[in-house]
Amino acid sequence: MKNFRKHIETLSIYALMGSCFVFFQCKNHEENKTLIPKQTNNYKWVYKPEGDYFFGPDTKHLKEGKWYADWVPNDHTFVKDSSGKWHIFGITHPLVEAESLIGNVHQGEYASFHAVSSKTNFKETIERYHYHDLPKVLSPKERPGEMLSNHAPYIFKKDGLYQMIYGPSPIRLATSSDLYKWETKGKLFHEKEGARDPNLLFHDGMYYIVYCSNKCVKMRKSSDLKNWSEAETILVTNKFDPESPSLIFHNDAFYLFVCSWDGNWDGKDIKGAYQFKTYVYHSTDKISFGTDHEKEITTLKSHAPEIFKDENNQWYISSVEWPYRGVSIDKLNWE
Repeated sequence: MKNFRKHIETLSIYALMGSCFVFFQCKNHEENKTLIPKQTNNYKWVYKPEGDYFFGPDTKHLKEGKWYADWVPNDHTFVKDSSGKWHIFGITHPLVEAESLIGNVHQGEYASFHAVSSKTNFKETIERYHYHDLPKVLSPKERPGEMLSNHAPYIFKKDGLYQMIYGPSPIRLATSSDLYKWETKGKLFHEKEGARDPNLLFHDGMYYIVYCSNKCVKMRKSSDLKNWSEAETILVTNKFDPESPSLIFHNDAFYLFVCSWDGNWDGKDIKGAYQFKTYVYHSTDKISFGTDHEKEITTLKSHAPEIFKDENNQWYISSVEWPYRGVSIDKLNWE
């Protein structure tokens, strides 16, 4: 009888161990499942730059000091200040009117728009009219000695200062204590084959900067924002030209969002120059997203997207020039 009870106890222990193994296996499987970002396809228009005088210098179709009512935004970034208000910065220039926009559509992209919310809860800011215009930042007159173009700012906070990285190559840095007044700090690095649309991920104590180059997305890393590694190609895009990459770490994996440009445009309708197909790639290795659609997991609708979370951990995807002139926001969920 004693041996029988001992045998039963042994079987019970094995059964419990088996149950625990199955539980942890299921839990581990769920944690490692590849989550797919899904947008609600309910974009909320939140901001469009107001009319302003062109900061100059003159271009073929734009004149310094002239008032332009319609301004076009492009690559942008969201950042929350110390008081809790949300700010948007991004490329902008007056709408160019010409018989053909080929070669003219990006004229005058020399400074960033700046807008701030009247609310501190992001969910409330995406209702209409909560962002208002502020003076443009880092026009050529504020950046003596630099090239004219000021593209695709990305902003984050480090050591009590807001850090703005921007392109095109050379990728440059500016800092601010309050998001209103900026001081240029020179170049971070130069990319021989070109570098545009920088985006940054801070992960495990390292800064990873991703940017578009010739038919590819590249990455460099740094521990101090000053000394950068040599470039590594993380995605090859033979079938399209990449734009506006965003790299995030989520659910123990890396997700790379890349907007595509396929070159199909009549040169007359400005919306055709701002294509809204964004590919999403998944990888457990931050430097390996394959070639073309090899590691693609889904496609989203957005031009120049930013992927970010609000204070309540709700994910969002932004878009410019589609579906509306200006900046629009859609919710993003993971399934």
